[in-house]
Amino acid sequence: MKDVTKSEGMTEWLIEAIVSGKFASGSKISEPELSRELGVSRGPLREAMMRLESMGLVERVPHVGARVVAISATQLSDIYAVREALEGMAIRQACMHISASEIEALKTLLHRHQQHIDDVDGATYFHQQGDFDFHYRIIQASRNNKLISLLCDELYHLVRMYRTQSTRTQSRPERALDEHLQILNALEERDAELAEMLMRRHIRRSGELAAKQLNSDREKAS
Repeated sequence: MKDVTKSEGMTEWLIEAIVSGKFASGSKISEPELSRELGVSRGPLREAMMRLESMGLVERVPHVGARVVAISATQLSDIYAVREALEGMAIRQACMHISASEIEALKTLLHRHQQHIDDVDGATYFHQQGDFDFHYRIIQASRNNKLISLLCDELYHLVRMYRTQSTRTQSRPERALDEHLQILNALEERDAELAEMLMRRHIRRSGELAAKQLNSDREKAS
């Protein structure tokens, strides 16, 4: 386990614990128990929990305490609506600022994604965090620090949490990859209007699929 003795390290560890499902959606997080488990003091842990609250990953419930958020259909719809608007803006700015080497890196990334889809016979898409994520790299290429903060510090981890903890039976890997390739072509051509339209349409379709998946998961659980 990485060093979690400082609040920054604990924040990163807690994010990954939530995204991976170690702490499931809706589950309570006991700060005293976690403090003992990690061997850390309560002060830095409290700071880390406050950061997670600001990211929307943890909520405080009266008479219960801190718990991992359980994303509702309305919240999921809101997340994708905001993503559609902000990532459309991000790719428009990325068209002005992205470097040739970043374009080549995105091509290499999508080639790896195609290999993954081929390896699993189209069963799933390839989702990873940070620089391995197609959307994340484009957001970083916008060079707009406010957009990067809004999309990568909060919404990014909420979407990762949903992706990881969803059963994802309703998947469209080949179509998603094709849409990513179209977006990349527009980005390489520096066609900001086309790139924004393609990105917004791609995220809208992903949101519709996510809503169907959430309903399917809840029907199975009921």
